[in-house]
Amino acid sequence: MKTYFAHETAVIDEGCQIGEGTKIWHFSHIMPNCVIGKNCNIGQNVVVSPEVILGENVKVQNNVSIYTGVTCEDDVFLGPSMVFTNVTNPRSAINKRDQYTKTHVGKGATIGANATVVCGNNIGEYAFIGAGAVITKEVPPYALVVGNPAKQIGWMSENGFKLVFDKEGRAVCPESGDMFILRNGKVERP
Repeated sequence: MKTYFAHETAVIDEGCQIGEGTKIWHFSHIMPNCVIGKNCNIGQNVVVSPEVILGENVKVQNNVSIYTGVTCEDDVFLGPSMVFTNVTNPRSAINKRDQYTKTHVGKGATIGANATVVCGNNIGEYAFIGAGAVITKEVPPYALVVGNPAKQIGWMSENGFKLVFDKEGRAVCPESGDMFILRNGKVERP
């Protein structure tokens, strides 16, 4: 019995595992052997290439391309028209399927609209990638990065608020009240 929703125009290839409560919208294509967790939302005109793994409660906005080699943990947000790559030096005339490079997106990370993640550059948990950013290197957990190439300009809370650290390296999320500590260039929860 099917426990997820797929719009009649969506194409779901054989061998996919799709979690309960997930919704797949208009003109999206879920290619063979993908694993999509519970309660995900796959927007309109999304391509999920073979063997991609998405955790639970992943939100994929319209026109997103998720290529083979990408894994996303739970609660990831992929903004409209963002894209992952999977080959560092593609050429049309040369088949490089055996050279796909993996990219991992940590729990709770947000990738903004029209951002590009160059393959092999992992995104840390709760990182926040600004709209239009081009990711060309690893993004640490809780980092706020923007631009092309993306540069870190701060830190974000798990609720998506910019953190302001005091002299002792402590910050409080204005929404949740959660405490964060900046120690040796890394954000930690006490």
